[in-house]
Order: sequence, then structure tokens, then C-alpha cells
Amino acid sequence: MTEPKPEPSAPDVPQRCGLIAIVGRPNVGKSTLLNALVGQKVSITSDKAQTTRHRITGVRTVDEAQFVFVDTPGFQTKHNAALNRTLNRTVHGVLADVDLVLFVVEAGRFGLDDAKVLALLPEDKPVVLIANKLDAVHRRAELAPWLKGMQERRNFAEFVPLSAKKEADVTRLFKILKPYLPEQGWFYDEDALTDRSEKFLASEIIREKLFRLTGDELPYTSTVVIDKWEDEGELRRISASIVVERDAHKGMIIGQGGERLKRIGSESRQELEHLMDGRVFLELWVKVRSGWADSEEHLRSYGYE
Repeated sequence: MTEPKPEPSAPDVPQRCGLIAIVGRPNVGKSTLLNALVGQKVSITSDKAQTTRHRITGVRTVDEAQFVFVDTPGFQTKHNAALNRTLNRTVHGVLADVDLVLFVVEAGRFGLDDAKVLALLPEDKPVVLIANKLDAVHRRAELAPWLKGMQERRNFAEFVPLSAKKEADVTRLFKILKPYLPEQGWFYDEDALTDRSEKFLASEIIREKLFRLTGDELPYTSTVVIDKWEDEGELRRISASIVVERDAHKGMIIGQGGERLKRIGSESRQELEHLMDGRVFLELWVKVRSGWADSEEHLRSYGYE
């Protein structure tokens, strides 16, 4: 009696890994999309333009493919401040390095600021058009002529209508993007989510609460600096400064009887404890540094690339 032949083993599926830039004008949902793709918050979101100021890397490994996402500041169309010039340099630097670009727009909309971003995208990279906020489009039939107009603007590699808040849409996007990743080894461990430090994420979370709780009162030229970070067993002691340009801005943040600053601190501490899975003691100060957003030296000292 002959032994049955063993089944041929499946060939090893080669690993894929690539850098993917997420670009678009401010407030089209880039950071929300990045957080959905990574499966955890790594980039802050708010209704205020220019919330994202740093190149933030989010990582997600799905089967044999590792997706390394780079969130970028929205392109700034006013180049007068040093901060704006720095943000745009960051975007250009990202685009030179990546394998694939996700150009995020709001489904059914395309304005002058979107056109300016599109004009700056490299011709030698595949660009996927992400029509985000699909849930806000009431008549899907209206998307067909809009899409035809978009296809006339550039030969997009793919067109993906989605809502970054829907898990099924995000899962579908991974399948669409995978073939565009080069066959090569992974850059990060399989369970990595971001290349940013806890200290950086802490400063971003405080800045997000700052913008969300001050609404449109506070100009975007405010930043957060971590002054002290001490680990005491399961407890983290964090001291941070909110840096603003004017005394009036300081008053806005502190609020009547210090109530607003207390709320910024309380909400930041709760989110930090959730993120770090441990107790956090957070101390916040507000400091006035006139003209920091126009000073290359100040920008470098506050961690801007």
C-alpha cells in the first residue's frame, strides 16, 4: 500500500511594506482617516484648521502587508508666517519619500484650496482619490458628474468613496491599497501603531483639548510643550506648558475662575490614562511667548521639523 503524497505546502506569500502619504486641504478628515486606519488615535482632530502640524506616522499590519501611513499638515496657502512655511516644507518632504499618495477631499466638493493641493502632488507617484464624508452626501446620484470632473483633473490610480467613521469602508480601503505596496520586509514590529513617543502623543492630546474647548476664540498659533515627565511605578507625573502669543489668549485658556484650564487638564488626563493604561498626574501652565510662530528658532525648540 503506497503512502499518500503530502499536500504541497502553500508558497510563502512575500511581505509587502510601503509608505503612504495622506494629503489634502485642512479639515477634510485626514487625521480621522489616519486614526481609523491605524485602529487607535495617533493624530489629533478638531474643527480648527491647522490642527495637525507634524508628520505623524501610523502603522497597521494586515496579513502579509504593513501599511505605514504619514499624516501631513493641510497645505497652507498663506506663506507669510514661519509656521506656515515650516508646515509646507513638511508636506513636500513627505511626498518625496512615499510609495503612494491618498488625496483626501470631501465627497462632492472640490474648491480652490483642493486644486492647489492637487497641483503640488508628484506626477511620478500613484495617487488614490479618497472621497471622504460620504455619509454627508444626501443624493449619491450627484456624485457621478462630480467624479467625471475629478477624473478629468488627473488620472487617479483609484477612486474610493468612503466614510472614515465606518469600519467596513476602512477594511475595504486596505484591500484596495495593498497591491500598491512594494514587496519588501516590514519596517516595524507587527503590533506597532506609531513611531511617536508617549511624550509627543501627550502634548498632542493636550493641544487637541485646548482647541476643542476654546472653539474659534483662540488663534491656531498656540502650542504645547512637555516640561517634565517622571515615571513613578504605574504613575506618570507630567508638567506641560500651553504657549500662546498674547496675554489675552492666556485669559481665554484659563477662563473664569480657572474653570476652562481645569477642564482642559481633566479631559487630557482622562484620555492619557486610557492611552497609557495607568494613572496620570497632569499639571498645566499657560505661558506667553510673543511671536513664537514667526520665529524659526522658537519653532525648532518646540519640536517643529
